[in-house]
Amino acid sequence: MSRYLLEAGKWERVTPAYAGWRYLFFEVFAQSFSFSNDDAESVIIPLRGGCRVTADGQTWEFGGRASVFAGMPSALYLPLGTAFEADVEGEVAVCGARCETRREPVLIRPEDVEVEVRGAGNATRQINHIVKPEFPAERILVVEVFTPAGNWSSYPPHKHDEDHPPGEVVLEEVYYYRTAKPEAFAVQRLYSPAHDLDVTATVRHGDVMLVPFGYHTTCAAHGYDLYYLNGLAGDRRSMAAADDPALAWVRDSWGGMPTDPRVPLVR
Repeated sequence: MSRYLLEAGKWERVTPAYAGWRYLFFEVFAQSFSFSNDDAESVIIPLRGGCRVTADGQTWEFGGRASVFAGMPSALYLPLGTAFEADVEGEVAVCGARCETRREPVLIRPEDVEVEVRGAGNATRQINHIVKPEFPAERILVVEVFTPAGNWSSYPPHKHDEDHPPGEVVLEEVYYYRTAKPEAFAVQRLYSPAHDLDVTATVRHGDVMLVPFGYHTTCAAHGYDLYYLNGLAGDRRSMAAADDPALAWVRDSWGGMPTDPRVPLVR
């Protein structure tokens, strides 16, 4: 289990070498830090509080929500080869991906973030698209997902480990979980017949799940809303995924079914 689930307090940084993949990095900082992304592009997302970043003679101030459940996100995209200093008051997540081309920095404001209500019934969830495929990055993709208490998300279970565009592309992915209460938990399943893997794990605040391959889905425990941040990276700017064929019928069942009125959880 430890190969895929990194428990809070027992991990520091997800790197391609640690995860066994090619591109994706992930880290959380609760203090100010300096960084040089010599071989990667980076996205800084305040989880709690604000952040002031200085790089290449420019300064950006952003963030400010009290928690991930208290407001919409902001973020800063920094291109390949950027050395920066981040003054953090709270906590920030940094998603990065190895790349080859230097682009321009972009500040992403809350009003820039597209909100999608996905699913229906008790599979309704909120997707905050922070760095979409259309964003001028090379590989990195970032979304936040809010799952109301008792609901399923990333459902039906889907995978993105084979290159069959436009229906499926290869993406490395991390799930980083946060809850509003310390006793809260969720359930994450990761399974792959091709890799002889079937893991169902209890996940809590601060845990990270690595998804190098396989179908995956999440369920929030009754009584507790769930947040997770997804960082993804691959060779194609797409989030196309293939549903588990045994469960794909669920999408058709949503036609005419009302969405959960609790969603969107955060506006």
